[in-house]
Amino acid sequence: MARTTTNISIRMDSDLKAQADVLFGELGMNITTAFNIFVRQAIREGGIPFEISIHQPNKETIAAMLEAERIAKDPSVKGYDNLDELFADLKK
Repeated sequence: MARTTTNISIRMDSDLKAQADVLFGELGMNITTAFNIFVRQAIREGGIPFEISIHQPNKETIAAMLEAERIAKDPSVKGYDNLDELFADLKK
């Protein structure tokens, strides 16, 4: 039984499309085939076939990152070139 096909039109940034064309070409397919794979997988999984999220650090993590930056820039904090130096200081 022959399947019928339909055309769809998608707007995409030209640079993004060029990058996708290169990637999918290296995988032996075109963007149409890649899109069909995506849609089939979405149907199988009943949703987007990969996680979509905004990985934002929580307040505690942000505070720790800011503290780490402050420590890294503080000239009074001793730095180490290797682990042997660090462990030697820890033994003192």
